[in-house]
Amino acid sequence: MIVFLLWVVVLVAALALYYRQIYSRFSKFGVKQNNIVPFFGNMLKITLGMEHFAENIDSMYKNFPEERFIGRFEFSKPGVLIRDLELIKKVTVKDFEHFLDHRGFVDDKVEPLFARNLFSLKGQEWKDMRSTLSPAFTSSKIKQMVPFMEEVGEMMVRAVKKNIENSKVGQIEIDVKDLTSRYSNDVIASCAFGLKVDSHTTEDNEFYEMGKKASTFKFKQMLLFFMNSALPFVARLFKLKLFSRETTDFFVDLVQDTMKEREDKKIIRPDMIHLLMEAKKGKLTYDVANGKADSNVGFSTVEESDLGQKPVTRVWSDSDLIAQAVMFFITAFETISTVASFTLYELAVNPDVQDKLFQEIKEHNAKFGGKLDFNSIQNLTYLDMVVSEVLRLWPPAIVLDRVCNKDYNLGKPNSKATEDFIVRKGELVGVPVMSIHRDPQYFQNPNKFDPERFSEENRHLIDLMTYMPFGYGPRNCIGSRFALCEVKVLTYQIILNFEISPAEKTCIPAKLSTGNLNLRLKEGHGLLFKLR
Repeated sequence: MIVFLLWVVVLVAALALYYRQIYSRFSKFGVKQNNIVPFFGNMLKITLGMEHFAENIDSMYKNFPEERFIGRFEFSKPGVLIRDLELIKKVTVKDFEHFLDHRGFVDDKVEPLFARNLFSLKGQEWKDMRSTLSPAFTSSKIKQMVPFMEEVGEMMVRAVKKNIENSKVGQIEIDVKDLTSRYSNDVIASCAFGLKVDSHTTEDNEFYEMGKKASTFKFKQMLLFFMNSALPFVARLFKLKLFSRETTDFFVDLVQDTMKEREDKKIIRPDMIHLLMEAKKGKLTYDVANGKADSNVGFSTVEESDLGQKPVTRVWSDSDLIAQAVMFFITAFETISTVASFTLYELAVNPDVQDKLFQEIKEHNAKFGGKLDFNSIQNLTYLDMVVSEVLRLWPPAIVLDRVCNKDYNLGKPNSKATEDFIVRKGELVGVPVMSIHRDPQYFQNPNKFDPERFSEENRHLIDLMTYMPFGYGPRNCIGSRFALCEVKVLTYQIILNFEISPAEKTCIPAKLSTGNLNLRLKEGHGLLFKLR
C-alpha cells in the first residue's frame, strides 16, 4: 500500500512539473493569458458546455485590451490570439509564407479523404489546389448556377405557402435553421452534383440526412476537432473519426458515380462536378479580366490573390477531386445555412430593416418581371448592406487559424514587455474575427444590427482589416462569391413572399447555444411566417 501511494505521489509530482513547464510558455515572456486549468488549458468551460467557443475567445479578447497578442491553450497545445491589426496583416499577407497552413482537423492516416481537401492541404500542394480550383469560383461560373438556386427557392416557397394555407391562423412557426439547411442542401445537390432534391417535401431524403451528419459539429465532434489538433497521438491511437464510415462512403460513391455517368453519357452541365472534371483535364483556367470584374459582387467579397491565378501542371487523382467535392458540400451546407438563418433572424427582430428591404425587392421584382439573374442581384444595394451587416455580427469563421511553419518573431506583446516572443514551428496563431467585428473601437454601438454602416456614404469609414468575414490574404475563402449569391437569392425569395416576425421562444437578445461548435441560438431558430 505504501509503495502504491509513493507511486501516486511521484506520478502527481511528475504531472505537476510537466504541466508547469507546458503552461509557462507565455508567462515567462510577459504574454498575458486567462487562467489555466491543467490538462484542459483554456478549454474547460467549452468542454463542460458552460461557454460557447465564440464567448471563450471574446473573453480573452476583452480581458486584455492593451495587448498586441494573447496566449491561450487548447488543452496542452499553445496558441497565440492576435489583437493588433498591423500584426494581423503581417501574418495573413506580408509574411504569409510563415503561416501558410490551417490546422489539421482530421488525421490523414485515419481519414485520408478529408485530409486531401483544400482546407486541409498544406504547403505547395495547397497552392496548386487553390490555383486549380480558383477558376471554378469566379462570377462567370457562378452566374450559370443562379437558375438552379432560383428553382430550388421556388420549391421552398411553394412548400411554405402550402403549409401556411393549410394552417387555421394564417401563419406558421418555422425553424429557419432547418429551412435554410434544406434550401442549402438542395442548391448544393443541384449546383454541385446535378441532382434534383426537394428536401422541403421529402424531408428525410438521404442526401439531406448525410449532409446534416457531416456538417453539424455537436459536442462529440467538437472535442474530436480540438483533440485532433492538440492531442493528435490520442486521436491516431484510438482511430477517432470526425466522420462516420457511412457518411464517407455515401459521398465517395456519389461523386464517383456522377463522374462516371458524365463521362459515359458525355453529359455537360454547368455545375461543380463538371468544373472539377475540367480541372483534372487541365481545361479550367483563370479569366483575369473576369476576376477583376468580381470586385462588384458585394462589399464582403474577397479578391483572389496572384497565387490563385497561376497555371498548374500537377495531375490530380480521382480521390483528390472527390475530396474537393465533399469539402464544397460540407462547408457550403453549414456556412450558407448559418448566414441565411441569422439573416432571417435579424430581419425578423428588426422590422424596419425588413420593410425597407421588401420595398427594394418588390421594385426589383416588378422591374425584371419576377426573374432573377446574377447581374441584377448585384444591383440590390440594400440587400448587400443587410447581408454585409449580418456577416459582421455573425461571421462564419469565429477565428481565422494558421499554423506557424517556421519560427517567427511576433515582437513584444505590450509596451511593458522586455523580450520579443517567438512563435515556434507547429504552434497555432489565431485572428479573433468575431471579436474584432464587435469591438466598439472599430464599430460604433457594435452589437446593434445596422445595415447603414455599409451604405455608399459610410462604407469608406470601415477599415478592411476590421472586417474579414471570409478571411484575409491568399488563404481567404475561395467560395465567398458563391456563398453571397446563394444567401442573397434565398433572402430575396423569402422576403418577397413572406413577412417574418419573432415567435414566442425567439431568443431576444441573441444568445448562443453552448452545445455546438457551430453558431446556433440558445432557444432555437423559430420564426413566424405569414403570406404578404
